[in-house]
Amino acid sequence: MEGSISDEAISLLETTFAQENEGNVLKVEIQPWDGIVAKMQTALASDKECPDLIETGNTQSSIFSSVGAFAQVDDMYDTLGGADLIPSFIEAGTWDGKLYALPLYAGARGVFYRKDLIEAAGLSEPKTLDEFADTVIELGKANPENVPGFSGMYLAAVDQHSANSLFFAGGGEFATMDGGTWVQQLTAPQSISAIKRIQRLFNEGTAYALDSQAAQTAFEKYFNDAKVGVLVATDNVGGKISDELWDADKVGVMAIPGLKEGEIGHSFAGGSNISLPTKSQNPELARKALEIIFAEDFQILVAKDGWVPGNVTYGKEATGRMGPLQAEIVADAKLTPNTPQWGVATSNNLIRDFYTALAQGNEVEATAAEYGQKIEDILNSK
Repeated sequence: MEGSISDEAISLLETTFAQENEGNVLKVEIQPWDGIVAKMQTALASDKECPDLIETGNTQSSIFSSVGAFAQVDDMYDTLGGADLIPSFIEAGTWDGKLYALPLYAGARGVFYRKDLIEAAGLSEPKTLDEFADTVIELGKANPENVPGFSGMYLAAVDQHSANSLFFAGGGEFATMDGGTWVQQLTAPQSISAIKRIQRLFNEGTAYALDSQAAQTAFEKYFNDAKVGVLVATDNVGGKISDELWDADKVGVMAIPGLKEGEIGHSFAGGSNISLPTKSQNPELARKALEIIFAEDFQILVAKDGWVPGNVTYGKEATGRMGPLQAEIVADAKLTPNTPQWGVATSNNLIRDFYTALAQGNEVEATAAEYGQKIEDILNSK
């Protein structure tokens, strides 16, 4: 997909495949993300145009696994990395207990913070999620540089992935499967606790809870302009933080902390899986290509592109501002419910609206009950 794998890694794949499979050629075609699900549905249904391997977003995999569009790859699991393959992505690639999609790469969400502002406010790096919330709020109150409109962190209801990361780190769940039926978990005690913490941050820790979608796409500007002291973001956002701040050693990086000291909190990790379509004309050659993709040389190049590779063993090679910390974060990452119907919920902006209601100050228990029921209804719809 566009922006996924570098030209260098693609060249390695194509060259190695040609060397190891004489007389055969592997061609990688780059596709834009916009409108890709409809395009994939058409291609995967075609006897003549179906690709031999295909990349999908990790939350898209079940759309195709659930209708038989992908072939099983359980027999390759151990060979390609086994337990070292990103666990949450393996879960996303599994349908009815069978593995159909393998983790290609992931992007970790961590915390970027102004070390100098934290220190000037008489605070220290938080060790637990509750300490994180307290630190953000106290930092906003302290406003060490007396910046007009300063707040502790940037957190917006439209930034669902960051909000989801704080929700998961606090032990929250959207829904779980029980006897073949999805049961909402927003009203479960641990979820309520996580939601209350997020609402507290919306109310006391940020001035941007109701920021627009357009503004959120470049939210690092608030950090660079000293309007906020903390961001929850992926490594590519870290790369947009001012070099001046990095060079002056004013920026710290950490994982979102867990509920207990020493724990890394679960976070939402975006990324992609790779699958072998059922209608592939060359399934055995496709398997040979998968062996190259999950071999050390290719995995290291993925890591050097700034991603966490599908095999987290090679995450130590990750570059970027987070560096090897990315692999630790992704290894403990969590995803949304593994069902095609989750796409219906997100396309209807249900999760965004849930966080918006919290940001507007709506009562937690009532909001959780309302949106929990909506989630349950959608996930169980046909």
